[in-house]
Amino acid sequence: MALIFADFALTVPSEVELESALRLKTVQYFVTQRPWLDLYGKHVRPVAPFGSASRRSYVDPALIHRSLPDELLFESNDEINVQVFVRMAPYDLGRASCVCRKWRYTIRNPVFWRTACLKAWQLSGLVENYKILQSKYEGSWRKMWLLRPRVRTDGLYVSRNTYIRAGVAEWKITNPVHIVCYFRYLRFFPSGRFLYKNSSQKIKDAAKFMNFRASKADCVFGGHYTLSDNKVEAAVLYPGMRPTVLRIRLRLRGTTAGANNRMDLLSLVTSGVDDNEASGPEEDILGVVEGWQDDETHNPDVPAVSHKRGLTPFVFVPFEEVETSDLNLPVEKMDYYVPG
Repeated sequence: MALIFADFALTVPSEVELESALRLKTVQYFVTQRPWLDLYGKHVRPVAPFGSASRRSYVDPALIHRSLPDELLFESNDEINVQVFVRMAPYDLGRASCVCRKWRYTIRNPVFWRTACLKAWQLSGLVENYKILQSKYEGSWRKMWLLRPRVRTDGLYVSRNTYIRAGVAEWKITNPVHIVCYFRYLRFFPSGRFLYKNSSQKIKDAAKFMNFRASKADCVFGGHYTLSDNKVEAAVLYPGMRPTVLRIRLRLRGTTAGANNRMDLLSLVTSGVDDNEASGPEEDILGVVEGWQDDETHNPDVPAVSHKRGLTPFVFVPFEEVETSDLNLPVEKMDYYVPG
C-alpha cells in the first residue's frame, strides 16, 4: 500500500519484500567451493550458513546425482580416473568411494565389480558365475561381491595358537612354566592353489616367505583347495621318506558383509600316502585324497591322526598391515588372542 503526504510520496513495501530485504542483510551467503564441479561448468547455488535467521529451508542442489548426468561419468575428463579405478583392488575401490560423491557414483559402475567377481571365482567358470549372478544376486555384481563367500587373496590368514609347557627346574624348588606360541599361515591364490606354513615366526617375518619362490628351508608347502558355498577343502603334501598329506576343512565367515576375514578350522587330519600317489609337490593332492575318511591312510607307517589342538580360527591380515598387526606382539604382552 502507499501513503501520500503533502510534501512527498512514500511507498511502503509489502511484507514479502520486507522479508526478502531483511534476509539479504542478515544472512551472509557464501559460495560453496567445489572445484571438481567447475570442470563441468556447474554453478552451485549459494547455501545459507549454519545458524541462519532465515525461516526457509534451503536445499543444496549439489548432490552429485542431481548435478551430473550419467553420460558425464565416462567422458574424456574422467578417463584417467576410470583407468586408475580399473587397476585398483576391490577393497581399495571401497576406500576410494569415500573420497567424494563423484568417485562413489563412478565406482558404483558394475564394470569394476564384474572384473573383481570373475577373478575371485574363476574356478567356477564364466557360465556358472553368470547363472549364480542372476539366480541369487539379482544381476548385481557388487551385491555378489559383498554377499557371496570367497577366499581373500590380498593377504594372509593367520591362526595364533598357544599352549603351556612345563620347564626344567634349575636351582629352584618349583618347575617353571612356559607359554609356547606358534602360528599357522595360509595364503590363497585365485587359481585354486594355496601356501601353508606352520612356524613360530611372527607374521611380519613369515609374510616374506609366503610365495612360490620360497625354498624348502623356509618350510612353505603348496597345495590345492576348493570352495563350495562357505566350506573350504584343502590339502597339502609333506614330501620326504614317508610322504604325509595334511587335509584341512575350513568354514569361511566375516565380521561384516563382504569381509570374509575369518576361517573356522573344522578339522585337521594327517594321513600317509603311497609313493605312487604322490609323484611331486606340483600334483593336485586334493584330488588324490578326495573321498578319504578321517581315519584312512595308504601308508601303514604313517597312521591317520585327527588333531584336536591348535584349532584356533584364522584371522585375515592384509599385506599392508602385516608390520603393524597385533599378532606381532610377544606372549609377554598378549598371552591370548581372541579372533572374534
